[in-house]
Amino acid sequence: MTQTSIPVGKPDPELKQKFLLGMSHAAATVNIVTTDGPAGRFGVTVSAMSSVSADTQHPTMLVCVNETSSSCKPILENGVFCVNVLRDDQASISDYFAGRFKTADGDKFSCATWAKQKTGAPRLVDPLVAFDCKIVDTYKIGTHFVLIGAVQDVYVHEQGSALIYANRAYRTALKLPAGPAPTTAPETLRLGAYQTFGPYVIPQAIAKLATTRVPDLHLVEGGQKQIMEALTAGEIDVALIHDFWQLAPDIVSERVAELTHYVLLADSHPLADKPSLSLKELAAAPMILLDASPGGDATLGLFKDAGLTPNVRYRSTLFEMARGLVGHGLGYTILLTKPAFNMTYDGRALTTRPISDPIPTRHMAMAWRKDRPPAGIAKAFMTAIRSTV
Repeated sequence: MTQTSIPVGKPDPELKQKFLLGMSHAAATVNIVTTDGPAGRFGVTVSAMSSVSADTQHPTMLVCVNETSSSCKPILENGVFCVNVLRDDQASISDYFAGRFKTADGDKFSCATWAKQKTGAPRLVDPLVAFDCKIVDTYKIGTHFVLIGAVQDVYVHEQGSALIYANRAYRTALKLPAGPAPTTAPETLRLGAYQTFGPYVIPQAIAKLATTRVPDLHLVEGGQKQIMEALTAGEIDVALIHDFWQLAPDIVSERVAELTHYVLLADSHPLADKPSLSLKELAAAPMILLDASPGGDATLGLFKDAGLTPNVRYRSTLFEMARGLVGHGLGYTILLTKPAFNMTYDGRALTTRPISDPIPTRHMAMAWRKDRPPAGIAKAFMTAIRSTV
């Protein structure tokens, strides 16, 4: 077989833009390529990764690294690299290694915990999968080095879904049902969800259900009072709620997950330098209160029980509005639900800190009417929720 060299010359600007646009639609896993050795420890986020062949003495794979990356030269000099394929809850690690965020100490490796591979390259302790490689060949094409690695070891986490990058946004891989679409009418899942943690768990649970049965969804979202009124009226079959709200005698509940209070701050907030924060330290600082019942009253109760009065500057019943106000440095907030991304809708960096005071543990719970135990699709949904959280 004759090898043909890549034509070298000035790129066609129009064709280049079409190519970049086209590639933005091609979904790819998000990977952290790391190295360590005489040239030092470095790492970079890449999406250009692929297997080459499993039928060599060591399986081979390739990654493409931009020559302008600070990691490119050290990877070449060390002669080793580890490809860490990220899970869908590890997007923040990608952002640190892509340079979108900076850690407090300036070392992007401090954003996660690492283990040493056979080659000496760092591996995340819990990626979806990792490939430890020695470089056996390199090619320079345009602005990128194509690195061919002989795989020395493979780590597989065996749980979780891959973090995907497509259409210039992070996404997650979902398992789709095999075979033709069902011919029977879908069942209706009548569900209520407290507005902050509903978006965090319901899509995952519905996706799990969809591998075997695709429900029609009747969804009631809002505060706890609204959800419980719908449950009592028989408008929904299952509700996802906070467990610390007083329930009527005819309502049954089951705890499914612990919810831990934490402080959300802008990355630049003066208190962000501290590893943990006390309620006394927080009380004097401006606060953004997520005033969604019963969460707002419960947050204020934390200070009241400690004999303190917080300085509430703004209130919002919307989770992302509270995060947005925090991101612009207008105050801190105390939350229970923690999204995968430490960033506001408009791209402001956020950071989290634990509360040092002993405070009650809260729980997410499923609730239903005692005289109407969930059956069919509602019962299947509850099973999916238990495995999700």
